[in-house]
Amino acid sequence: QVQLVESGGGLVQAGGSLRLSCAASGTIFTIIGIGWYRQAPGKQRELVARITSSGRTIYADSAKNRFTISRDNAKNTVYLQMNSLKPEDTAVYYCNAGSVFGVSGYDYWGQGTQVTVSL
Repeated sequence: QVQLVESGGGLVQAGGSLRLSCAASGTIFTIIGIGWYRQAPGKQRELVARITSSGRTIYADSAKNRFTISRDNAKNTVYLQMNSLKPEDTAVYYCNAGSVFGVSGYDYWGQGTQVTVSL
């Protein structure tokens, strides 16, 4: 199993920055990718950014040119650097890990961290 712990959320003014961290533990060798998702009140959870085990990254259009996903393999941690934050970025941000063990795939989620962007 994989355990994910997010941190780094908080309250920031529009135009500010935050860096979220997702620390992974457990059977991390099975992880094929880690992503950041977010869910605003009354909305569906959506992908923000994802990084694969090979380092390939993908971003939602809303995150391009403002957010950067990166990883520190030595610390088993994935980061989401968020710049130029907007009020519409307000949401609970979740870390997700996809893993494969044998012929089975697994999905793991962290507990979420609140990001609030004020005007």
